[in-house]
Amino acid sequence: MPDVSAPALPLPSFVRDEDLRRSIELLFFAYRDFTGEADQKLVAVGFGRAHHRAVYFIGRNRNITVGGLLRILKITKQSLSRVLRELIDGDFVVQETGARDRRQRLLALTPRGEGLESELTALQRARFARAFDEAGPKAMQGFHRVMLGMLDPDQRPEIERQIGVRR
Repeated sequence: MPDVSAPALPLPSFVRDEDLRRSIELLFFAYRDFTGEADQKLVAVGFGRAHHRAVYFIGRNRNITVGGLLRILKITKQSLSRVLRELIDGDFVVQETGARDRRQRLLALTPRGEGLESELTALQRARFARAFDEAGPKAMQGFHRVMLGMLDPDQRPEIERQIGVRR
């Protein structure tokens, strides 16, 4: 049986192993609940989380290229192709050819897609608003720093640019 234990990393002086385990568990449980309500809405239209992620980022980046969406989602072209086909066939997403570069495929939400994205995001915004209201502004800023710190270092500058992080 392979050794699956993680290499020992030096912990900051204020962090105990139990704190890390509690954080891991909280992240699992929070993600479960964060996605739960949206998952129910998605099932009603025959979609899953991959569809949700695509709709969300197409909505946030009107006329995003397929390549740009692939970079954000970090999934295979084959996986995205299936998801996009279903979103296009269901009239949630429209795909157009680039005006300057005919090889580009630009993606945008249709009014139906905008409605779905708005409904799903409203559920998740409400969950974050409630949590931030309970925790306060300093906790919200700390949460953002923790989430940024969890990103792969080579991806962090691009994601910071994308989401508008100010230094």
